Formats: sequence, C-alpha cells, structure tokens
Amino acid sequence: MSTLLYFKYELKANYKLSNFCHTNKIIYLCSRYDILNMNESSKINQSKINRLMQEYPKGLVLLSSWLVSEGYPYELQQQYRKSGWLKSIGNGAMLKSNDPFLLSGALAALQSQANISIHLGGRTALELNGVAHYLQLSAPEVTLFAPGKTKLPSWFISNKWDVEYKIFRTTLFVSESVGLTDYSDAGINMKISTSARAMMECLSLCPKDFSLSEAYELMEGLSTLRPKQVQELLEVCTSIKVKRLFLCFAERAGHSWFKYIDQTTIDLGSGNRSLANSGVLVPKYSLVLPKEFS
Repeated sequence: MSTLLYFKYELKANYKLSNFCHTNKIIYLCSRYDILNMNESSKINQSKINRLMQEYPKGLVLLSSWLVSEGYPYELQQQYRKSGWLKSIGNGAMLKSNDPFLLSGALAALQSQANISIHLGGRTALELNGVAHYLQLSAPEVTLFAPGKTKLPSWFISNKWDVEYKIFRTTLFVSESVGLTDYSDAGINMKISTSARAMMECLSLCPKDFSLSEAYELMEGLSTLRPKQVQELLEVCTSIKVKRLFLCFAERAGHSWFKYIDQTTIDLGSGNRSLANSGVLVPKYSLVLPKEFS
C-alpha cells in the first residue's frame, strides 16, 4: 500500500473512531441530563405532593379545575389518583385518600373554589355563633341557604356527608355577600351567616318551616346585635314579612339596640301580612300573629 493511501486510510479510521467517541459522549451527556432532569422533576413532584398533603386541611374537597390554577395540572392529578394520594368523589372533585366526607369541606370548596353562593345559615348559624345553644331544641339536620337559581354540582348532591342537611333556596337579600362572616371548622375556612342575618333567615321560613314561637325565643337571645349591621341588612332585605317580623320581635324583646334602628329608610310595604289562622292583628307592623304575640 502506498504511503498516501495508508495515510488516507488511517485518517479515515481515526475520524470514525473520533466520531464514535464523540457520539458516545453526546449520548452519555444526554442520558446524564435526562437522569438529572428526571431527578429534579421527581423532587418538584415530591415537593408538590407534600404541599398538597400538608397545606390543605383534612376533609377539604379539592376541585380539579381549581387545583390546575394552584399549579397541579390534570396529568399530575391523574398520577396522584393512580398512586393513591387522591380519590375521586365525583366529576371534577377529589379528596385526599384517607380524608372523611365533611360537609364543611364540601361547602368551603363550593364557596372558595367554585364561587358558588351557598352557606350555613338560619338556626345552624345561630348555634355556631353561640346564640341558640341554650334552647332545649335539637335539629336533626343543618340548614343551608342558597339563591333560588343556584345550580349545585352532582358530586355535592350525590355524596353522603358527615351530617344531614336541608337546602332552602331563597333570594333574601339584594347582595348575597351581605351579613356573612368567616368561620373555621378544624382548619376548614368558610362563610356562615352572622347572627342578624341568621335570624332573618329563620324568620323567612316562618310559619311553614319554622315556628314563630321558636323564632321569638331566638330573638330574645340576640341582645348584643350591632345596630349598624342590623340596619344594613334590613335595608337590603327583599322580604316585607321578614323585615316586619324582625322589627316586631326585636321591639317586643326589649333589646337596647332597637332604638337605634331608623325605620324610615326601610321599605316595610303596605297592607296586612297574615301568619296565623284566627290570629290577632299587630297594627304597628300590620302583621296577623298568634294570640300569644298580641
């Protein structure tokens, strides 16, 4: 073989060898990068699942669409369900695998994650606010209030929660957010009715779903209401019956805050409202009530 041909052969061989080594090096580096990237991704996912398990309280329903906004894409949620971290409780709703079915956790999710107007109100809210506990009356279920046309998701309706509930659908105020306050149940935060709003919700159910005598007993316990808050609620309340009853019972109970209520700014309507058969008319409030209230 000539020197020139040998040189060309060796150069070609060295090039192939060099190219082979270079290629292997690239493969090695890429593999190393993938491993590091996988490790980093694993660390991030582990950090996220730790946050999911620790940051959100036990029993809080987690809505899939809301989790996406919190940095948990649908693919990751599916992975968590397959791994047993989360369990589906209906279309678009989940619980952490060992969590109980708490009504408070469902309500909190509806309010803060789905922006649906629904809350604990009426007598239940009065009990939670420490007003109704002294009465020797027991309710077999909690009372929820929602605007008349509120549509609730199937996962809420179809699941059995830790307590029974009854929903009253009524639009009692011009603004649904008025008269609500923050309440925490074992770390689960939600909105419930203030005592003044809860009292008006009870009165809205009278006399068919709530007795007038029990409503008056509850009113007797509301000696510390703030007149400014009461005034605001009465001015935006849409029920003539509720406003008249509230004022009538408050005056009868002799509450000190009653004298600060300006009735001239409250629409009390016209004509009589009858709430009892063979009742007695209370002229000042144009209400026909049972004889015990005459």
